[in-house]
Amino acid sequence: MDSGFRHRPTPNAGRATGTPQPGTVVPGRDADPAVPHNFPLSRSEARSFDGGRLQGAHGANWPILVDQQAAVYLITLGPGGIREPHWHPSAWEVNYVISGTVRWTFVGPDQTQAAFEAGTGDVVFAPQGHFHYFENASDTEDLRVLVVFNSSAPEPGDDIGIVHSLSAMPRHVLASVFGTGPEAFDAIPKRLGRVVISRRTGPAEEDAAPSGGR
Repeated sequence: MDSGFRHRPTPNAGRATGTPQPGTVVPGRDADPAVPHNFPLSRSEARSFDGGRLQGAHGANWPILVDQQAAVYLITLGPGGIREPHWHPSAWEVNYVISGTVRWTFVGPDQTQAAFEAGTGDVVFAPQGHFHYFENASDTEDLRVLVVFNSSAPEPGDDIGIVHSLSAMPRHVLASVFGTGPEAFDAIPKRLGRVVISRRTGPAEEDAAPSGGR
């Protein structure tokens, strides 16, 4: 049984597209051409957001990954940090929890859902095409997650985020599929673009408590 979309390599996926990425750029070390197999990930350029930062090794900044269908990211979320809900139409991802406690939510084909917590040393797999997000479950400690993709494209250039998706839909369409009036969506800002990483603005909802998993 097919549990998601088939992987379809994107032409020139490892090359920069020129599309500006969100986040404040924090300069860091680049790959050393004299040592092509090594990349200083933890000391590399970071994109900083209110809720955390994103550092990546991909085809656009590490030449050895061009056309290899591989990329590695280090995501650090501060207390209350949230990775924007999204999905990857052309890649799966393996997530290794370096430190901290992470709360995951997945939505897959056939209305499957999963919500759970993972901790230091755990590995979480996100199948290609599955809608997902994660957040730092701690109010006091940072969360660090290493993410490996089977795509060389820069993140988040190869994913589809919930903010851009909802912004593209008229209120009457959202009202129709949710079975409510258009006014229910008036409070949703009409915002085009990416969030990537944000920070929780209030306490976690009680009905979103993790189930299963650890």
